Amino acid sequence: MKNQTTVTEFILLGLSSDPQMQIFLFLVFLVIYLITLSGNIVIMVVIRANSHLHTPMYFFLFHLSFVDICYSSVTMPNALRNFLAAHKTISVNGCIAQIFFILLSAESFILSAMAYDRYAAICDPLRYMERMRKGICVLLVSGAWTTGFFYALLNTVFTLKLHFCGSNQIHHFSCELPPLLQLACTETLTNQVVLLTSVVIFGSISFLLTLISYIYIISTILRIRSAEGRHKAFSTCSSHLIVVGLLYLTGFLQYTKPSSVSSVLLDEIFSIQYSVLTPMLNPIIYSLKNKEVKTALRKTLGKLKFIR
Repeated sequence: MKNQTTVTEFILLGLSSDPQMQIFLFLVFLVIYLITLSGNIVIMVVIRANSHLHTPMYFFLFHLSFVDICYSSVTMPNALRNFLAAHKTISVNGCIAQIFFILLSAESFILSAMAYDRYAAICDPLRYMERMRKGICVLLVSGAWTTGFFYALLNTVFTLKLHFCGSNQIHHFSCELPPLLQLACTETLTNQVVLLTSVVIFGSISFLLTLISYIYIISTILRIRSAEGRHKAFSTCSSHLIVVGLLYLTGFLQYTKPSSVSSVLLDEIFSIQYSVLTPMLNPIIYSLKNKEVKTALRKTLGKLKFIR
């Protein structure tokens, strides 16, 4: 190790080394990022501007949009810069900071809170407002951020103890923990155990809360006699189920698959899905499948036209 130079920065190789392809990817990612920002901001503005959307369900949707804006903004601006930059570098501390904020994302926990909200609305409608009063909603969102913070802090503290030397090339457009561990000169078994354990514990808690909620929801829906009633009840949950499926499937596979089956292409596909596409798709999915949001959006746009 004495003959090896300590790494002070990493090179993010991105998705392609072809200059023309990089320009194309820059334009694609720029469009995705702008749609992500505008879509989620519109959702937040519509919810704030329409008093009939000031309900627990839309309270959580507001915070989900905020999380998506923060999450995409952690990686996308630097990725866009690197698509056009000659030197695609990021400092070691900057890379670890990016990892911290990626892991800090409270999206999965907010989705669990949304699942509980749907459970309370469908399975116990008479006590819904009591179960989901404002204090409880604030507590659930605060708990989501607190859990995400400890999850990120736990993994980041152990990452700070690593020493990097030799290769400094990351075959990715952003810094993520699994690829970074492969570049460490020091033993990473502790980091891998901490990462796997924390993903399993925190991920399982979040997933089980969502799963149990939907077991009760589906069983309740199946007991509804009218087909119209079943359709209406299921339509309120379908958007949430799509988002949960997109996030959990790719995110869980990325952080729990063994290194022996890891590949650059597979890692990039998983990462693009949950860190780039999911934040963009969330507002589209919720707005297209939600009549209340579409109606509120038309009213908001109508007010803006009237003001003009």
